[in-house]
Amino acid sequence: MRIKIILLLIVLVSIIGTASAQTLRNSSGNRIGKIESNGTLRNSAGNIIGKIESDGTVRNASGNRMGKIESDGTIRNASGNRMGKIESDGTVRNASGNRMGKVESNGTVRDEKGNSIGKTEGVNRQRVGAVCFFFHFK
Repeated sequence: MRIKIILLLIVLVSIIGTASAQTLRNSSGNRIGKIESNGTLRNSAGNIIGKIESDGTVRNASGNRMGKIESDGTIRNASGNRMGKIESDGTVRNASGNRMGKVESNGTVRDEKGNSIGKTEGVNRQRVGAVCFFFHFK
């Protein structure tokens, strides 16, 4: 369950361009955290768990660079190695091309088996899925 919550939080990190903070909810509707307008991601206790900067740089809670999300959906780690890609339809794939999850156009977040694990609004599906690599698909 913790992995599914982390995946949902990661997926929701892409809404940085939104002017106000967003509440994050799991598939049961329970509040599990929020994403602030500056890209800071917080868990339900208010603790910072990461951040995505406007240029696509992803940082962990300590501020260390974890990697980058490129404009075409390619995900690279801190060393520049390709970790995977987010397709325009929201499908998250690893470096081998295997499907790892999906963010649907209506904001539903699904795991690799197609199970709904949460939902959000105003999602940029490529950025959402890309962040999954840094906090979940290690």
